[in-house]
This record gives sequence, structure tokens and C-alpha cells, in this order.
Amino acid sequence: MPGTLPIISPPQSEPWTKVPFHRLRRAFIATALILATTAPVLAANDDGRVTFLLYNGMEVVVIPDHHAPIVTHMVWYKIGSADESPGKSGIAHFFEHLMFKATANHAAGELTRAVAEIGGSINAFTNRDFTAFFETVTPSALEQMMGFEADRMRNLILTDDVVKIERDVVLEERRWRIETNPGAILDEAVDATLWQNQPYRIPVIGWMHEIAQLNRTDAVAFYNKYYSPNNAVLVVAGDVEPETVKVLAEKTYGKVPRGPELLPRVRPVEPQQNTKRTVTLTDARVSVPRFSTHWVVPSYRTAEPGEAEALDLLAEILGGGSRSRLYQALVVKEGVATGASARFQGASLDATKFAISVSPRGDAKLADLEAAAGAEVARIAKDGVGNDELDMAKDRLNRSEIFAQDQQSYIANIYGSTLATGGTLKDVEEWPDRIRKVTADQVKAVAARYLVPGHSTTGYLVPKTEN
Repeated sequence: MPGTLPIISPPQSEPWTKVPFHRLRRAFIATALILATTAPVLAANDDGRVTFLLYNGMEVVVIPDHHAPIVTHMVWYKIGSADESPGKSGIAHFFEHLMFKATANHAAGELTRAVAEIGGSINAFTNRDFTAFFETVTPSALEQMMGFEADRMRNLILTDDVVKIERDVVLEERRWRIETNPGAILDEAVDATLWQNQPYRIPVIGWMHEIAQLNRTDAVAFYNKYYSPNNAVLVVAGDVEPETVKVLAEKTYGKVPRGPELLPRVRPVEPQQNTKRTVTLTDARVSVPRFSTHWVVPSYRTAEPGEAEALDLLAEILGGGSRSRLYQALVVKEGVATGASARFQGASLDATKFAISVSPRGDAKLADLEAAAGAEVARIAKDGVGNDELDMAKDRLNRSEIFAQDQQSYIANIYGSTLATGGTLKDVEEWPDRIRKVTADQVKAVAARYLVPGHSTTGYLVPKTEN
């Protein structure tokens, strides 16, 4: 059954009574007790996608795809910037960097060189809700990649010098990515204004003065708390057989000891939004002005049934591409904008945001574009959308999902991000059907309920003019 994670039997010397189960699997405890005395079991859905659970608590998803002789191997840790302790902003991203340092078994840079030697690719990223590491390689290198990742999950060597040098690298990264970029500075200020209580208000890379204070003690404590198999999801997509992945996962990750039990990821709740706020950045480095308006809305994890799907479709209808209302009206017909978009960031552990953004063309004024975009939002909230328009939006979303499935990395990202933010395999697999079931009334309802002008935060990026 989709969503079920069979549990790989433990060694006979370890009784099940010593193993505390993760809250997402409580419903399967009875099944697990039976499986403990039998051979390992794999659960497959109709597409051949397989799931299982290692004895140490690591969730595994295998997505066979034999179109090309490559495989994408991803490890997702359920730890992001929103989980950081107060005053320690940026440590999740900082630790992503430290994971590429030396371990007890491998020199610093050895993993990266091994991937480069076979023409593969390697990278990592930190989000508000998770941190992920991945390699795309030939199937014959999969066991080697698993060995590297399992090793650095627990065997990093973190000295004061290693931590200090990499902290300086992150500080320089912040200077380069944020401090020299007016748009990035504005985005940080908008998030800090939109979110009044939620830790999403803090930038993923961290605040400069707090990054500068991070030290070895902080890094080791973070590592010991969060980097363990029972706080991780392994996703393997590509030219592999599930049984082979199971054997390799047991051989590598299965040897990593289970880590400490973590408390549920309960964060401060955002209060009711009841004001309209604006943030303006005037900077001489700005050549193309823009505005963006943001609202706090529910994510797929926190929404009522059908709401998140309706918000996804609302974003597609408003500004999902060249066929959207904002693009057609402001870019194509009136020619007053160079770009117009809307986005809904649905894959979040907590409440998320919905945003629209427009950049002017020529002498067009931001105020006029903002009024035009606001009028389009109000029109949907009042009059709704037509069934034909809605059907076309559904087709576009579903087609983009189908086409994207040709990319192993995309599929691995969808499954990993969903499981890392409290979702299930069933959520992924049933998403197209749920999109198809959304009604025009539901789209109208979420626009009226959440995209309220008086409950928004708008950011203005404008060039500095001489007085």
C-alpha cells in the first residue's frame, strides 16, 4: 500500500522492545513486530516504486527508472534553518558545508573527487525545513556513494581550525550572495516583516553577526543531535533494482547506529495577519525596479483538504507562465511589464507564503502595476474563475509534472522534500488526482480567504535617483 514503510528485520541480538518508533510509523507497529522475525519485505506501488525502513530508523525510497544508465542518490535530513536555536542562525547551512570535510575514513574532498573522476555530479542544499545531499553517478558507483554518505553521517572530524576556516567561507558567501545584491537584501527584509513569529523570518544562510559567532561546540552539538539515520530519508532514483538498493543500504547505512530520539518539530505559530505592511529598498545599484506582494497561507501539510491544491491552481492561473492572467494582461496586451509571476510555496512543514511579483517596462510606474495586479486578485476573489480556464490550468500543472518525471533529480526531490516535511508517499502519488478534483468555487474561496490586501506585505525595490 502506498505510504507504508515495511521495516527491515534487526539482528537477532537486538530485541524490538528496545526500539522506539518514529511517530509517522506508529500505525504500523503491529506489522513491524511480525516482520521482525521474518525476511525483509519491500512494499511496491503500481509504478514499481519501493519503500522500506532500516532497523536504525532510516526511511528508504527506491524509484526505478531504466531510461538511462545513471542513478541519483539523495540523503535528506529533517533539519533546516527553521529548527535552529535562537542566536544560532545559519548553523544548518554552515553544517552543510562542514559535511564535505574529512572523516575518520576519508580525506577532505575525496568524495567530490570520486564523483568527478566518473563524470558525475554532486551538490547539497539547505532549506528552511531540511538539508539534502546528492550525487548523480553511474549505477556501478552507487555502493561507493552510499559508503561515503554513511561514513560522513557520523564520522566527521571537526577541529577548531576546520570550523573556523569554513565559517569564514560562509561569511564570504553571505557577502557575495546577499550583501552585494539589493534584491536579496530586500527579500530578507520582506520575510522578516511578513513572518511576525514563525522562524521562517530568519534567512537560511543566517544573519552575519550570528554566523560570525558559530564555533566548534555549536557544530558538534548540532551534528550529534540531528545527523543520524532515524532523522534521515534516503531516495535512490534511476537505473537500479529495489532489491539491490536494499542490500546496499543495509550494508552501508544499516551499520550506522540509531541516533537520539528527537522531539516533534513544533515551532512558534504565526499570529493572525491583520495589517498591511510595506518594505522599500532604494539603492543606486538597482537598474530594474520591481514589487512583490506576499501573504501567509497554509501549506500542503497545514491546509484543509483541497485548499493547498486550490492555491497551487490559483498561482498557475494568476502568474504561472505566459498563459496566466497577469502575464497576458501586463506583458502581452498592455506592454507595461517585462515580467509577471505568482508562486505558492506549498512544500513547507508549517504555514507558507503566496506571492505575486511584477517588473515594469519603460516608464511604467510600480504603483500602477501594483494596482492592476491587485485588481486581478480581487476579480478572482469576487467573480471566481471559469471552468475552461481552470481545466487548462490543471492540464498545465499535470503536464509539467509528467514531463518533469523524465528528470531523476526532480522525482527524487519531490519524494524527499515531501517525506522530510511530514508528508507521505501517498501524498505524492495522489497529487495529480487531487489537482483534477479542485473546483472553481474552491479557487475563488482561497483567493477571498487568504489574498486579502489589508493582510499583506509588499516589498518595493527602486533605483536611487539624485535629488
